[in-house]
Amino acid sequence: MSFPKKSKVTLASNTEKRSFDSSMDRAWLGEGQSETQLTPDAAETENGDRPAWDSKIQYVLAQVGFSVGLGNVWRFPYLCHQNGGGAFMLLYVFLLLTVGVPLFFMELAAGQSIRQGSIGVWKHISPKLAGIGYSSCIVCFFVALYYNVIIAWSLFYMGNSFQYPLPWEHCPIDVITNSTVKECASSSSTSYFWFRKALNITNSIDESGEFNSIMTGCLLAAWTIVSLAMIKGIKSSAKVMYFSSVFPYVVLFIFLVRGLMLDGAMEGITYMFYPKLEIWGNIQVWRQAATQVFFALGLGYGSVIAYSSYNPVHNNCHRDALMVSCINFMTSVLASLVVFVVLGFRAKNIALRCVAENLGLLNILSPHGSSQHWWPLFNVTDPSSVSLSEYREWYSHYSTMVAPNITDCSLEEEMNKGVEGTGLAFIAFTEVMALFPASPFWSTLFFLMLLNLGLSTMFGTMQGILTPLMDNFSFFERHRTLLTVSSCALGFLIGLLFTQRSGNYFVTMFDDYSATLPLIIVVIFETVSVAWVYGTDRFLDDIEVMLKWRPPVVYKYLWKYVCLLAMGGLLAASLLRMVFKGPTYTAWNQSTASEMTLEYPAWALAMIVMLIVFASLPVPIGYVHSMLKNRSDRNTHSEERGGQEMHRELYTKCSTTEQLDSSSQYRAPSEEDEARPRTAFLPIGSEQYQLLSQQEEEDEEQDTRV
Repeated sequence: MSFPKKSKVTLASNTEKRSFDSSMDRAWLGEGQSETQLTPDAAETENGDRPAWDSKIQYVLAQVGFSVGLGNVWRFPYLCHQNGGGAFMLLYVFLLLTVGVPLFFMELAAGQSIRQGSIGVWKHISPKLAGIGYSSCIVCFFVALYYNVIIAWSLFYMGNSFQYPLPWEHCPIDVITNSTVKECASSSSTSYFWFRKALNITNSIDESGEFNSIMTGCLLAAWTIVSLAMIKGIKSSAKVMYFSSVFPYVVLFIFLVRGLMLDGAMEGITYMFYPKLEIWGNIQVWRQAATQVFFALGLGYGSVIAYSSYNPVHNNCHRDALMVSCINFMTSVLASLVVFVVLGFRAKNIALRCVAENLGLLNILSPHGSSQHWWPLFNVTDPSSVSLSEYREWYSHYSTMVAPNITDCSLEEEMNKGVEGTGLAFIAFTEVMALFPASPFWSTLFFLMLLNLGLSTMFGTMQGILTPLMDNFSFFERHRTLLTVSSCALGFLIGLLFTQRSGNYFVTMFDDYSATLPLIIVVIFETVSVAWVYGTDRFLDDIEVMLKWRPPVVYKYLWKYVCLLAMGGLLAASLLRMVFKGPTYTAWNQSTASEMTLEYPAWALAMIVMLIVFASLPVPIGYVHSMLKNRSDRNTHSEERGGQEMHRELYTKCSTTEQLDSSSQYRAPSEEDEARPRTAFLPIGSEQYQLLSQQEEEDEEQDTRV
């Protein structure tokens, strides 16, 4: 792109100058409709050396791999389980269509049209908004720190799956007392292996403990994998995506087919889809559904913008938004089916074990007791011949006549014990897989799936950090490999915080507080930038040039009103919940072998506040910094303007971009001008006239093209 040289002349007429300034101000401030629109030639010319996807399938797999992560497997099923089953799904779909898809489409279109990372996109609209991109980068780094720890845990479990029997299948024996370890006997073999063998966890976050050497090694391996996959940018990570994005679907379908053959599978599915419409009146359910939509699509991270910026300008980003959102939701449903099938089988087994234990007690107590008239029904040598329904029917009639230690055995009660997050993956699922024939095979398959789900999301998260930095700093652009390796090395060093014995509590802290509020704030400012600063009509104009058709006008109202109100409500609900409920975490008590809810100590609360403030602070800092620079530049340029000499002026044709830039013919453009909204993302097309000095007459024919 070539620009006219700076002129040393001023306008002869003050009236003409005021008129020109007035028209310039209207253009900068965005009054009325945009006069120019984005064209693909301009974008491609300006970013001719920018990397690009080898094929559309690479791009789709990358976006799907980033948006479909561990939350689809262990967060969405839990929310569906706890909040009304089918009723929660309907609420989720409603929020996905009215809030999720419009915001996802907005980020895709912005990245594709401007062809920059998150910093460049919002800085292009106005330098005052550059802080939005920096906040996105910081949040991405926070998420990458703890997300890779989960990948390290998956590596640890996958490595322990290559043995038979599985190490978490039975409780260990205490060599001193020659009996089962008390902590394991009081909980379960899978809980013991997770909390004691894998994490060796302390009783609270106040007890840091020493470093877990095995987990430190697994974390180093996880960061090494990420570094090698990202070392050549999208060219290397895209090839890994072919496996990491597709393989989890293969495993989910295999587990679904296998799970449907299990006893209790249909009870689990029925429990999942049974609607409880009364939950729609609970504001917290709306908050949880909106939060899940928000995080499921990866809004605010900058990764969606980064991936989209490598697309050709005429790519149909609207279709991509609908397709990726649909795939994301269907993946959540598929994962929920698998989870509820497995949990149904687990609940059925626990209930049947309860029946067997109670029948064993009845065999001991009843022959000489006072309840001989009902005892023969259960005087059997094989307790498994008594079905769960028969036992529960009997218990409903005779519960008052038996000893207190004879309990009800309810499958629904077991299903109501909702399990999410690490508890679902590393405790509940490991317990079920230990019951499968060829259990090492199923365990390896499951944790390999978790590993690939985590890696595909991790690649997108890192891209949300690296792409904006390389786009805005020439040093990083020239040393891409150094930036990638250094970022991963720094992530590993800071990640050692999570490999302490108390590291799991810090993972919970970062997961709950480092991303939620800052990302909501980021997306609110993104929406304000597009809908109110730049203007929805201009944005739709630019999209129309890219897509060759204009998106429905409903997006204009969704961006301007619905999305902003929804995100503002989500921010308010999250803040109120944090204030009134207070930050808490779940700790493992070794003596009681059970989980308990504790409040964070004062230093941990200060750390939570610092995480939120540090991630959100770039937005106001960027605005204030731009304002101060504008004031300084305005004073400087006003002094320079008084010393300029008059010269003869000629007219020449130029594009709209040159018209705006050539305002320096009578005054140098200030940062204040740059801080105002652009008339189009990458404007060219409309021909206007500008004033050039006589000394540029010879360059006129060669220096008028953008």
